[in-house]
Amino acid sequence: MLITKNHLNKFETSYFDLPLTRISNILLREAKNEKGTEKNLVTVFLSHKHNEEEILKKVIKLLENIGVDVYVDWQDDEMPKTTSGETAIKIKKKIIENKKFILLATKDAIDSKWCNWELGYGDSHKFSDDIAIMPIVEIDSTWPGNEYLQIYPVIKTEYNYSIGSYYVEFKNKKIDLEEWLKK
Repeated sequence: MLITKNHLNKFETSYFDLPLTRISNILLREAKNEKGTEKNLVTVFLSHKHNEEEILKKVIKLLENIGVDVYVDWQDDEMPKTTSGETAIKIKKKIIENKKFILLATKDAIDSKWCNWELGYGDSHKFSDDIAIMPIVEIDSTWPGNEYLQIYPVIKTEYNYSIGSYYVEFKNKKIDLEEWLKK
């Protein structure tokens, strides 16, 4: 089953503070003095459409609940304030640095030149086991993804609304999302 916007609402809490969450992950890495190389800390480059912050925050919360450090470009103080060639260079570096690549595949993200560019770059620099798309739909419905997206594993959910209910599906095989992230 595809993940719906309503399903993501369970990750919206009054205490949710994205900057503090991000800071705690950074401090954890600095304490270990090995950015992104901790034994159990998986890093994910999350490709997304910038005007979908509400959905994005919920997906970040979902992934962080599993124990993943999520990279999104607008949280990076080193990113240029105005999109430029320098932005592309820095994004390429971050895609390579992060172990996994997930495209938050909303309709707007699929239509975005940047998201498609990031996916193409990630495709050429990651193993197929390290890339997935996470379609988000309004309600339980079909997903209008483009044909080329069919070559990637898809993150889906069961209806029991527990953390363990997310999985990655590819070629009629399922693997628990947490297991996929950590392999």
